[in-house]
Amino acid sequence: MHSRAVDRLRDQGPFAARILLIAAIGWQLALWAGAHNPPIYAALAPLMALRSDPFSSMTAVVMRVGGVMAGVALGLSLVTLLSPTLPAVVLVLGLALLIGIYVGPGTALNPQVGLSSLLVLSNPAPDAYGIARVWETALGGLATIVLAPLLWPPHPRRELEAIARDCSTRLSAALRSSVGALGDPSAARANRMLVADEAERLRHCREQSDQAQHAMRFNPLHRRDRKLVAHLAGRVRTVAQTAPYVDLLAVEADALSTRDGPSPVLLRAKEELPAIVEATARTIESMVRGREPDADAAAARRLLDRYRETDPQAMAVALRRPFHKILDACVPLPPLSAPPADPDGPHPAG
Repeated sequence: MHSRAVDRLRDQGPFAARILLIAAIGWQLALWAGAHNPPIYAALAPLMALRSDPFSSMTAVVMRVGGVMAGVALGLSLVTLLSPTLPAVVLVLGLALLIGIYVGPGTALNPQVGLSSLLVLSNPAPDAYGIARVWETALGGLATIVLAPLLWPPHPRRELEAIARDCSTRLSAALRSSVGALGDPSAARANRMLVADEAERLRHCREQSDQAQHAMRFNPLHRRDRKLVAHLAGRVRTVAQTAPYVDLLAVEADALSTRDGPSPVLLRAKEELPAIVEATARTIESMVRGREPDADAAAARRLLDRYRETDPQAMAVALRRPFHKILDACVPLPPLSAPPADPDGPHPAG
């Protein structure tokens, strides 16, 4: 218990200290700028905008400051026309949510527009409240944007290396679990649900890689790593794009396992697929670690060719296809030696 508490403090302590220091600096800057009341909104900016996810903080700062400005402007423009009744709240919130779709980077809805507009509408002195909220939040946001990359900044290269290793581990584990569940209907059904969750996490890795590259613009201490971060992000995106095929293997394994009895296709699959899984896992690991993956990919393809020769039936084709797709995504074949779009070709069901 003690060691877990220490590990948690070591992991989250710098993040909490960064929020505390930036909030204190934002507060003091607002006082120097002439705040007459306690400048609470300057201190709230880093508290609400900074994230434990090191790659989303700057986006959150921009969304918060932009949302406050848009929400206050909307609230002040309508407060003289409306009283805080249910129809007024519905109207203001509806307009704020519509504006929130377009305010801020990315495609996510910005809820800060609605929050600020409703607070202005409900405040007894909306003019004073709105103006103070805008400039204090802007000052706190400016302090956050300037100081956050300099105070215990995230290390994009290290973070991306960890994400890449995690993607590789998840992908390999999902392939192994799908093959290991073959022949057991209940296990294959449960595995299908678990792998669907893993595939979603792999897709999330792509978002993290994009955020890591974006974060380099705000991280002057690690600009020398920009090219390496771009390469790492590309590898993560490559692994993430295999998520549909990982999911597909679990679906096919479930379908084969629910058939009556241990069919010859099932028995052959349980013999051939474990080696293919390991060769594919080595290919993925080599790629994300920056090693040459061609030899491992070639070994996996040879095993798939051997499996095709021993069992050309339709269900075996369906089990092999996800591996072909994963290998082609990670280590594309040269155009002159590329196989047909479906390496197994159409085969009649046995």
